[in-house]
Amino acid sequence: MYSSNNPYRPLKAEVIEVIDETSTIKTLTLKPEDKISFETGQFIELSVPGVGEAPFTPSSEPAVNENIQVSVMNVGKVTAKIHCLEPGSIVGLRGPFGNGYPLEVFRDREIVVTGGGCGFAPLRSLLYELFSRHGWYKKLLFRGGCRSSKDMLYKDEILEWPSKHDIDVVLTVDIGDDSWDGPVGVVTTILEDFEVDIPEAVAVVCGPPIMMKFSTQKLLETGFRMENIYVSMEKNMSCGMGKCGHCRIGPFYACQDGPVFRFDKICHLPNIWD
Repeated sequence: MYSSNNPYRPLKAEVIEVIDETSTIKTLTLKPEDKISFETGQFIELSVPGVGEAPFTPSSEPAVNENIQVSVMNVGKVTAKIHCLEPGSIVGLRGPFGNGYPLEVFRDREIVVTGGGCGFAPLRSLLYELFSRHGWYKKLLFRGGCRSSKDMLYKDEILEWPSKHDIDVVLTVDIGDDSWDGPVGVVTTILEDFEVDIPEAVAVVCGPPIMMKFSTQKLLETGFRMENIYVSMEKNMSCGMGKCGHCRIGPFYACQDGPVFRFDKICHLPNIWD
């Protein structure tokens, strides 16, 4: 198992598969030169030699440590280069860093997982971890939203989950078309009428900041308790070790104290959704 006394030294990994998920997002399957383990919700730093590195939360199942998957949106110099990678390319991996989802807190609870856009990636990892613990939780629901059906990560895979796993799935899109026969509207429109014990249930929210802001507000209005809501605050986690300060949230560093936070721990801080 990979272990390094130098946290700045990346582990070499080979790109073995590239999947075009949407027009702007690709999923890379990476095979590290040594096995790498992570807890669902933690993140890694992926580097392209001569270009730079960027943080990503793995989208793959934590139990599978021979390979690791990351879903990458093309939004800048490093991610643009990652989108140009082909099978056989060599990249670097550092980590894992930060704290993942507190799975023990979820035990014997009803769990509502809410995602938007690229937030589907870390939630895919979480849900596969929960699937592997069948019978470990009372009830599992997934509520997800994207701009359109063409922008939805893992759409075909997610639509198969209810027939394969004990999960209630509802998906929505902001803009409907002839290929979509599900709900149309922002994700908050499907965050209601839960058949769960809301005051005691656990909620997980991951996605773009604006989506997390209004989804969290909606969950609170529905009756969820602040201490039962967990948000993934994936800021600019450049170094992964609390040195650069780019990911600071009040007194916290997302790279060390997060990226998963219990909402009542940060809700009082200013500009948390910026």
